[in-house]
Amino acid sequence: MLKNLFIALIFTPIILNAHSMAELFDALKQNPNTKLDEISVKKSQINNDKVYATLYPKINLFAKYNHFSKPTGIVPVPPNTLIKMVQDPSVAQPFGRDVYGYGASFTMPLFVKSIYTLVEQTKMMSKSSRKNKQINLLQNEALLVGTNATLQYLEALKKSLESKQYSLNETYKFVKIKVDSGRGAESELYKIQDALNGVEIALNNIEITKQKAYSSVESLTSIRLDKPVDMEQISTYKEGDFQVLEPLKLKSLALSYGVKAQKEKIYWPSLSADGRYNRNTTDAYNNDKSITEDYSQVGVTLSIPLLNMNNYAGVDEAKIEAMKVKTQLDKESVSLKAQTNALQNSLDLIENSTLLYEKSVKNKQKLLNIAKISFKNGRMSMEEYLRYEDELVAQEAKLYESFMLKWQTLMKLAVIYANDIEEIVR
Repeated sequence: MLKNLFIALIFTPIILNAHSMAELFDALKQNPNTKLDEISVKKSQINNDKVYATLYPKINLFAKYNHFSKPTGIVPVPPNTLIKMVQDPSVAQPFGRDVYGYGASFTMPLFVKSIYTLVEQTKMMSKSSRKNKQINLLQNEALLVGTNATLQYLEALKKSLESKQYSLNETYKFVKIKVDSGRGAESELYKIQDALNGVEIALNNIEITKQKAYSSVESLTSIRLDKPVDMEQISTYKEGDFQVLEPLKLKSLALSYGVKAQKEKIYWPSLSADGRYNRNTTDAYNNDKSITEDYSQVGVTLSIPLLNMNNYAGVDEAKIEAMKVKTQLDKESVSLKAQTNALQNSLDLIENSTLLYEKSVKNKQKLLNIAKISFKNGRMSMEEYLRYEDELVAQEAKLYESFMLKWQTLMKLAVIYANDIEEIVR
């Protein structure tokens, strides 16, 4: 009967509850923690855009004023043209002390090998950020399911203790009649009262634990539950690669690109283009006439690195960072493999234990019924009878705990393989 009660608690149709798992999952997606992961993804995309931006030209407009202590040219003048100007004083020569000007300039990388490598690095970091967001959401969904399983366990245990409480109260009434009629010792009442107090203490502790679990759910979803949410398993986990390590793998790959980019700064030449348009005005120093001239310039520059110690230090620094993440990845891989083997083995053992607990609970219930009759007929002491009450509740607690552990173990495996939890639980 108690087994059926617990199954009914878990598998009652969702319409009887104020909330559903689907509603909690949707609320989780709006949680600030999830929003923070979305912001991290956007930030990684911006970093990617920033690297791409270095491939585009930089264009600037400018305006300027300069005062020189001696007449200075506002435009390059070929010697033959300058000779003609000198021969004719009425011609304003493009030299002056106060020069006003404006114009535009641009620079543009034509080929910088390290930039293209950095583009690949930021792509990997962006993928890592998106995968990390997915894994974090799965971990929170798993935590939500695990916490709800804990609440179901506590609720079932509470009902079991309330059943024990009812049984002890009935026994108390029977013993009190015997004591009042002088056929029983008053100490028997104290023993039952002590057992009832123990039940009350256990019920209070359950309520305290439930409040902590409700608080955990609320922190994830902003929804305050007043009872566990009904849920059922509709599929199981699917094995594959350890997807939970994918963000770290992508980060490790990204950092290897970072090392490559630093090396390319040392060994690869760079090719860039630049240009400038100037329009300058001044009062000619030879006749004070205003003169305006403009000119432009376009060029290509090949830069070959010979020695820059900062670049060598940059390579060492990038190597250390890449090595650190790679070592962390290796460590997590070994640990996760061992953890996964243990979880898979535990899942089979938990299911087997559940079957055994179910049989044991049935037997404990039968033994308790026999003990009640024996106690009322005077063939069993109070201590022995109370022991049967305790053993039934203890065995029921183990049964309910096995249901909880199965949920929590299943969720851990689902996260490791990055399975869609919403396709496993509803």
